[in-house]
Amino acid sequence: MKVLPTEPAARAAVRQGVSVSVATGLYGISFGALSVAAGVGLGPTMALSLLMFSGGSQFALIGVIGAAGTPVAAVATATLLGLRNTLYGAVVSPLLQVRGWRRLAAAQVTIDESTAVAVAQPDHATSRIGFWVTGIGVYVLWNAFVLLGALAGDALGDPRAWGLDAAAAAAFLALVWPRLAPRRAQVVAALAVVATTALIPFVPPGIPVLAAAAVAIVVGLVAPTTSGDPFAEDVPVDEASADSPENESDREPAR
Repeated sequence: MKVLPTEPAARAAVRQGVSVSVATGLYGISFGALSVAAGVGLGPTMALSLLMFSGGSQFALIGVIGAAGTPVAAVATATLLGLRNTLYGAVVSPLLQVRGWRRLAAAQVTIDESTAVAVAQPDHATSRIGFWVTGIGVYVLWNAFVLLGALAGDALGDPRAWGLDAAAAAAFLALVWPRLAPRRAQVVAALAVVATTALIPFVPPGIPVLAAAAVAIVVGLVAPTTSGDPFAEDVPVDEASADSPENESDREPAR
């Protein structure tokens, strides 16, 4: 039986999706301006934004190009950062349960922000709402502001000085923070931070992100949760046993 979201929960998911879309979309100005400044033309800049649609990979690619790196190095760096999206796909696929062309559309908008909003919701129905509102919202606004930044070019100065990068990061952190309430999540986050911080000075961009994801995978393998449902709450053993009947006759009234 398909469960429909409650109206307050659905509105909350939409609000989160819209707010994250605006914060992330505005940061697209920075990519557009920096891409043109790095010597990438308007057409290639928009192609990267529309087709690749992965902010971290896009910035990595133009960063290598701007530093006179080879095309192979630019593509390799962008690919390393983009690999994290495959992990996001494994998270959101069971929640969305889409097929056909909708699966392709979902893959295109499976990014950091849409995944974060999806898993921040209390149930699967509102998770789907949050995912699509965020994914489509970011896609539209990001590309619109990338175009604006590319056209404005040098007239904007350095958009990073405006603090747009901090706004996007703050919106993302606000979504992730409530998920850190369980002790297990705190341990995973702490280990991921340590691994990332230790690797940043020594490895290419993208590797620290993959290392942080690997930490979460290892923790999941070593200490798996009792439920495969990402929305399941931690229930003390004594409460769970109190709610669970000892036999089938306790579960159903006598006929």
